[in-house]
Order: sequence, then C-alpha cells, then structure tokens
Amino acid sequence: MADGGNRTPAHPDHYSYAIYADPSMAETFDGLRFSGPIGRLVADSQERVIVRFLEPLAGRTILDVGTGTGRAAIALARRGGVVTGVDASAEMLAVAKRRAEASGVSVTFARDDAHTLACADRAFDDVVCLRVLMHTPGWRQALAELCRVARHRAVFDYPAAVSAAALQAASRRVAAAAGARVEAYRVFTDRAVAAALAEQGFEVIERHRQFVLPIALHKLVGSAVATTRVEAALARVGLCRLLGSPVTLVAERCTQ
Repeated sequence: MADGGNRTPAHPDHYSYAIYADPSMAETFDGLRFSGPIGRLVADSQERVIVRFLEPLAGRTILDVGTGTGRAAIALARRGGVVTGVDASAEMLAVAKRRAEASGVSVTFARDDAHTLACADRAFDDVVCLRVLMHTPGWRQALAELCRVARHRAVFDYPAAVSAAALQAASRRVAAAAGARVEAYRVFTDRAVAAALAEQGFEVIERHRQFVLPIALHKLVGSAVATTRVEAALARVGLCRLLGSPVTLVAERCTQ
C-alpha cells in the first residue's frame, strides 16, 4: 500500500473530516461512543459479528477503512489478521497507534481517504469499513473503492432507512440546515446498498441487524441486561428483521 500520509482529504470542509480533525474529539471518541454498559454492548456485539463474517482470520490481509481510533483493526489483529488501518484524520490515527501499542498487537496505520484509496486493485483479502458510509460525502464512490481493493469480502455497516435511526437522521439534517454543527448522517435502504455492490461485482451474503429501539434510549436506561432482554423479545416477534439498525453486512466478490 502506498503511504497516504501527505494526501489532502477529498472534502476537508465536510463535517466528517472537520470534526475528526479536532484533537479533543480524537481523545474522547471512544469514551463518548463506547463507554458505559450500552456502549460496551454495542462495541462487543459488532466485534463478534465482524469476526464471524471474516473467519478464519489467521494470516488474512485486512484493510480497515476509516479506522478511527483503531477499535476494529486491533480486534482483528488480536485474532491473527494482518491488518492495515487507514483514516483521513491524523489525530484519530495518533490515538489508534497508541491503543495498538498498549494492546500489544501489530497494526499498520496510514493516512488515506476512503474516496481514493492509495491501494492496488485487490490488494487485501478483505476490507472492513464501520461507521463511515453514513457520514462520507460520496458513499457510492467510497463503496466502489472498498470493493476495488478487496480480493474476497467487504464488511461494512449503515443505519437502516426503515428504523428509529431514520428519525434521528432526519432531525439532524434539519438541524444542520439551520446551521447547527451536527453529524447529519444519511440512512440507507437494503436495495440501494445491494444495487451499488452489484455494480462492483459483489453480492450480499448476510446481514446482521443490531437494535430495534434507539441506542440513545438504551443508553438512557443504562442497563445491558434490560437492553439484551428487550431486544431479544422484539427479535422473537420479528421486529428486528424489519426495523433493526444499524445493519452490518458481509458481501463477497462474485468472481475471484
């Protein structure tokens, strides 16, 4: 992989670049999103899903696009993956490097942009991209890049268009239009994602839907036991299949 360290981000003024170029955001990112019982439940649940989607991991080359503070990259490296993590934010990468060193695992980190990855075609066995497409300015271009550099599988996530997350996304877009500094993320339909993957020669193998109720509500209650029981009950009556979000999926290249 070419070193993207000196490359200018594709959209430096977009919130998805500007917010994460803030050193204080980088330092507090994990605490804001993955602390407390629900934050840990969210992180642990998705980690189990991506590991299952990518097994066996030993010796496989994996690119984590939008690695942030390196959470997924470190988890995959612990299980034997040969992992490279890239991100447009030098500040986030600095935190990721410290976390990897503290965890005692080897991960290669480099600065790069999801829209124009400095990698050869099919350079990695698998590609992971979490909490990125919902924010990135050009999601179709970024998804095409994930597929281009993946030899076998691509794993990524998105908030579902038919879910509680869609209501929050709509409110944030209204707030952003009014001038508020918020992460006005997009939501996706399964059909649109599958069509975009098909254009790149990939097909969806499996989807995992995480929660029916909003994560913010679960955090307000603050009980991992209550969240697990309530969401299990909603899943038993079929609501998770219909309304669950975020969606994490694994897609495979149709022709090797």
